[in-house]
Amino acid sequence: MTRDLPYAQACENNKTPILEVLQAVFDAPGKVLEIGTYTGQHAEHFARAMPHLQWQPSDHPDSAHLCKERLAQAALPNVLPMIELDVGDTNWPAETFQWAFSANTAHIMAWPEVEKMFHGIGERLAQDGAFCLYGPFNEQGEYTSDSNRRFDQHLKSRAPHMGIRDLDDLSALAESVGMHLADVHPMPANNQLLVFRPSAN
Repeated sequence: MTRDLPYAQACENNKTPILEVLQAVFDAPGKVLEIGTYTGQHAEHFARAMPHLQWQPSDHPDSAHLCKERLAQAALPNVLPMIELDVGDTNWPAETFQWAFSANTAHIMAWPEVEKMFHGIGERLAQDGAFCLYGPFNEQGEYTSDSNRRFDQHLKSRAPHMGIRDLDDLSALAESVGMHLADVHPMPANNQLLVFRPSAN
């Protein structure tokens, strides 16, 4: 009997609307660095739907094991071996990536980790590439919904370093590492998908 795989309902709920945007943004062959692969549901779904991409899953060493069995069973030829990546460490992959993707990570990381994630991606993103970041975000210091307000309170009750990030702060952070916020796509359940692109030199 097959053992139940790690599973996140949120990944199942949002994978289709996210894919619709990614197919428009990740429109050329290249390698995608996914930060925070978690259960691997996104990696499997997106890599299967976009065979022109090489999908590089990664996650914090404490969580990297969660996706391995799912991705091994899927056996997709365009999914690369899982790598352990703590964004706060200096041990990032050395190569350039055409694309980068992360879902529901910015509000879990401490703000210094978010800064290091952007810095690491900014150093490695191809000049004609893009970084797509999915999750709930505030706008001009305000919650976009009551559900996001409650979610933010829940996060902060779990750990003070967690919390929903503001678009203005993320935009300023992107600019500090040579990127800019190019597009904001509304998503179901009061989430958004942000598209950051390298700024012109």
